[in-house]
Amino acid sequence: MSVRLSRRSALFAGAGVAALPQVAWARGTGGQEAANDDAGLAEAVDAYVRRCLEAWPDNPALSVAVVKDGRAILTRGYGVKAMDRPERADERTLFAVASNTKAVTCAALAILVDEGKVKWDEPVRTYLPGFSLSRPELNDLVTVRDLVSHRIGFGLGAGDLLFWPNSDRTRAEIMAAVAHVPIEDQFRARYHYCNLMFIVAGAVVAAASGMSWEAFVQTRILDRLGMADTLPVMVNADPARCALPHGRVGPPLRYQGPMTRIGASVQEVWNWTSAGAAGGFMTHAVDWSKWMAVQLSGGLLPDGSRLFSEAQGREMWRPNIIVGSSVGPTPDLPGRAIASTYAMGWQVMDYRGERLITHGGGSPGGISGTVLLPGRGVGFSYFSNAEESLLLRSLRSGIADVVMGPTRTGPAFDWIADSKRLEAEGTARSLQAAAEIDAKQAAGAPPALPQSAYAGTWRDPWYGDVRITKRDVQLWLEFSRSPALNGPLVPYDGETFRTRFPDTREEDVFVTFALEDGRPVRATMKAVSPDADFSYDYHNLRLTKV
Repeated sequence: MSVRLSRRSALFAGAGVAALPQVAWARGTGGQEAANDDAGLAEAVDAYVRRCLEAWPDNPALSVAVVKDGRAILTRGYGVKAMDRPERADERTLFAVASNTKAVTCAALAILVDEGKVKWDEPVRTYLPGFSLSRPELNDLVTVRDLVSHRIGFGLGAGDLLFWPNSDRTRAEIMAAVAHVPIEDQFRARYHYCNLMFIVAGAVVAAASGMSWEAFVQTRILDRLGMADTLPVMVNADPARCALPHGRVGPPLRYQGPMTRIGASVQEVWNWTSAGAAGGFMTHAVDWSKWMAVQLSGGLLPDGSRLFSEAQGREMWRPNIIVGSSVGPTPDLPGRAIASTYAMGWQVMDYRGERLITHGGGSPGGISGTVLLPGRGVGFSYFSNAEESLLLRSLRSGIADVVMGPTRTGPAFDWIADSKRLEAEGTARSLQAAAEIDAKQAAGAPPALPQSAYAGTWRDPWYGDVRITKRDVQLWLEFSRSPALNGPLVPYDGETFRTRFPDTREEDVFVTFALEDGRPVRATMKAVSPDADFSYDYHNLRLTKV
C-alpha cells in the first residue's frame, strides 16, 4: 500500500523525527525567562513550518497552533485559502479537521460519566436498547468504551460507504444499517479503525443527555471553552471563511497529477452531518488552542471550573487496544515507537522516551493533526487544505522535535528530506501500478455473457442498492445513496468490470460477478487503485441480484 494515502497516513503514521531549525530554546522557570522561552519556541516552530512549506510549495494553506503551560504561544495561518484566489489564510481560517472530532465526542461522554448518566463499561444497549450487530452474540457485550476504542472487530473503515463519499442518508438510517455491516475479526482482539461506531457513540450522547450530539457539544463544550467560531458539523460553513479543499485527481489515478481545488466549499466534498460524531468539526487555530489547553490541564478551565474531572481526563488517555509495536528506535527511524496504542479518541505512544498523545484527521482535500506532550505541558496542531500526507508527517514529528529541543533523546534527523524520499518512492510505485492496471485491461478476456445480462438491481444488506443499466452500447453503474459514484462500467478481464466515474475526485471500482447456471447472481467489489482511501470500503459489499 502506497504511502500516498492521505487519511491512512494522517490517522495511523507513527511519530518520527525531523531536522531542526537552527533555533534552540530552553525551558524557563517563570517570569521574564519563561516569556523569552515561549517566544523562542514560537519562533522555532514558525521557522520549521516555513521550511516544510518550501518543500511542499503546492500546498495552498496551513494553520498551526502551539499551546504551552495553558496558553497559546503561536496561532498562525500560512498560504492562501484557495490556490486560484488571493485571500490569505490566517489564524481564524476554518479547516475541516475530520477525525480530530473523535476526542470531542469522547469528552462529551466523559462529561456524562461525571454526571452519572453514562458508564464507560456499561453495555451500549443500556442506552440504546435497539443496538444490534451482524454478530448477535456481541449485542449485549459491546460497551461504550468499545465504541470509541476501535476494537469491536469491524474491518478497517467498515460501513464508511454509508456516508463517504457524501450520501443522502440520515443519522437514523445509518444507525439502522449498523446491524448488517460485517464484522470480520474477533471481539477486542485487534485494532481496526472504525468511524461507524463513533456515530453510535454520538447516539449514546444524545440518548443519555436528551439533546442531539451537536447540541450537546455546542452547549456543554464549545460554549464553555469560548470556541465561538467552531462548527460541530460543516453543512452551514461559509466558504469565504474556509480553507477550500485541494487534491490531486489524476491522471492516471487519484493522488497523482497536478494539485487542483476540488470543491467550491468544504461541504461539497465533505458533508458528514449525519456522521458528525466521527468527523464533523470545522475549527481554526485560535479555537483549537483552547481545546488543547483543556486537554493538557486534565479538564480544568481557566476560571477554575471543570469541563470534565481529572479522573476522566486520565481515563480518556488510558490505552485500550494495541495499534502496533516494534523493537523501538533505529538509526534510520530514531523516533519509532516501541508501542502505539489507542485509548478513547486518542492514540497514545512513546516518542523519544516520552509519552505522546495524538490524533489525525483526513477528509477529501484536507488533513489535520493534534499532538500533546503532557510531560512538557505542550500541545500543537496543524491543519491543511490539501492531501499532502508527507508534509503533515514532517510537521508532526518535526514540531515535536522542535518542542523537545536539545533535551530530546536520540540524534537529529532530516525528516523533511526523508519524507520527500518516501514521496518520490510512493509516486513511482503508484505510476507503475497505474500502468499495470491499464495493461491488464488491454490484455483482458471478454466477459462470458452479453453486457445486458449483468444489468439489474444489485443489493447489499447494509449499503442497499447498486443499479446497473444498459445505456446505448455500454453499462452504467449507480450507487443509489452516493450520488458521486455514478458512471460507466466497462469490461476489464473476464467477469470483472471497472468503472470510469466522471467525478474524478472519487475512486473507481472493480466489480466481479459470480455466475451460476449461466447467469450472474452475486457480485463483489474492490477499489481499482492501490492508493484508494480506506473509506471506499467497496470490499465489504456482498451484492446479490434482486
